[in-house]
Amino acid sequence: MITSQQIAIIEAFDAARAAQPRLPAIEIAERLSISEGELQAARLGRDVWTLPLSPSDIAAYLPQLGRVKALTRSRLAVLEQTGDYPELSGGPQTGLLLDPGGLDLRLLYTSWHWACLIRDSMPATSTQEAQWRWSLQIFNQHGCAVHKCFALENPLPRPWGALAALGTRDTPAFTQSMPRLKRPLPEAPTLASEWGAMRDVHQFFALLQRHHLERIEANQLMEGRYTQTLPVNALETVLQHASLRALPLMLFVASPGCVQIRTGTLPTPQRARGWLNLFGEQFTLHLDDTAIDQVWQVSKPNRDGGVTSIEAFDAQGSLVLQLYAERQEGRVERREWRQLLSELGNQEAVA
Repeated sequence: MITSQQIAIIEAFDAARAAQPRLPAIEIAERLSISEGELQAARLGRDVWTLPLSPSDIAAYLPQLGRVKALTRSRLAVLEQTGDYPELSGGPQTGLLLDPGGLDLRLLYTSWHWACLIRDSMPATSTQEAQWRWSLQIFNQHGCAVHKCFALENPLPRPWGALAALGTRDTPAFTQSMPRLKRPLPEAPTLASEWGAMRDVHQFFALLQRHHLERIEANQLMEGRYTQTLPVNALETVLQHASLRALPLMLFVASPGCVQIRTGTLPTPQRARGWLNLFGEQFTLHLDDTAIDQVWQVSKPNRDGGVTSIEAFDAQGSLVLQLYAERQEGRVERREWRQLLSELGNQEAVA
């Protein structure tokens, strides 16, 4: 039975979309002070259907969906890419969709709570009639979007119909997310020696877990040794110079249950409505850099002479965006990247 609250949400959704047909659902949810998952769940049975499949089964469908727009967002960054999902690999807890230069994702199934199929009405344009836009969307237990993919082919590939046939009206149960509580910086006496002993950047996650540290806390503890803080505008500077020099970068944007990576050269950064944007042929990055609280340069040892990243965090200490130079396993880090970071450091020293 539909509740009065659902009716109110649906009416508000319809009114918002009537006024602005392409208004993102997350913005409507924010206006209503609810999560995006709660907004979509209120539409169950009308244009939204629950997919009663395990996370790994959902992920197995992705390579079958044809050409899509894949979208992952952190709190202040949104990465959109068009393409076809590669073959799925991985295990019961994580999925790997490996295609450097294309759709390249790491899926963290433990944070997948609700998957749904969504049908949105798209208005007519000068070249197209009004039509339906189909998407598969995944949310965590707090109703935060983990990953979304939007169908781009017409007619729809058959697997979309197979998913639609599985759809139910089962209602997800979400819980409220609790704000991160700041704590005094903990002590980690062996962190520096263990950091210096790393031979693979993927060992860093285990390092954080052993010391019960957030990424930003580790950066703060290692400041002056393996990390250094940068002004928040350094992020825009790096993107601009990388674009001018045609220096290929890896852009990492992570939601609670997915990491999406875009690899390649960058278009010229542009500002629009206060956001910093990269508008590429097959990808778009939207970055609310005015709300970024901290930017760090981070060095991690490995077998190939070490790698360096630029990491941006919001005021809650969550990772917004991470930048690396494009690099193949077994090769040293690009000299042009280290030169750019050296120039950036020199500018800060002069300032």
